[in-house]
Amino acid sequence: MIRTLIFDFGNVLAFFDHGRALRQLARFTDMDPVELGLILYGSPIEDAYERGAISTAEYVREAKLNGRLTCSDDDFLAAFCDIFWPNPEVIDLIPRLKPRYRLVLASNTNDAHFTRFSADYADVLGRFDHLGTSHRAGARKPQPEFFAHVQRFTRAAPAECLFVDDLPVNVEAAQRFGWEGIVYRPDGTLPEKLRAAGVEIG
Repeated sequence: MIRTLIFDFGNVLAFFDHGRALRQLARFTDMDPVELGLILYGSPIEDAYERGAISTAEYVREAKLNGRLTCSDDDFLAAFCDIFWPNPEVIDLIPRLKPRYRLVLASNTNDAHFTRFSADYADVLGRFDHLGTSHRAGARKPQPEFFAHVQRFTRAAPAECLFVDDLPVNVEAAQRFGWEGIVYRPDGTLPEKLRAAGVEIG
């Protein structure tokens, strides 16, 4: 029996596109956008930042230096965090699930993005019992250490937890950890998949 529902944030509760940030930052550098994207989102500093191993100030300093960015720190962060927009299909389900289930977030994210989206999406995230993130866990999905960190806040056995994430690799890792799992697709089938897993939707 499912007692706790665990949701990813990016591309589940809200969509995101790093390209939005790159388009805004392009005017502050002579670097090719693809190369800049690899520095900001595919480098060791990004991994360290998402695991909480470095601070926002350290990440911004390194990102600006390596990306040859001439903008202010504030301009960098404004662009860097301007990547999310809501997914009503999932957001609208949350109030219908809350009376029956404990709700927990499980997101690979960094401090700046988390600060932004937890404010912008306070209405929906305020219904969650705990917001689990990689920058607080010291580990990222699909690492088992991430799932072990979030498990501490579920108040349920692993087999009583159901995880919704858009990446099959993360769902497979969660299932190895002992959770039930659903790979989310923005095609209107999530309620049907939840019900098939035994979840009651109010």
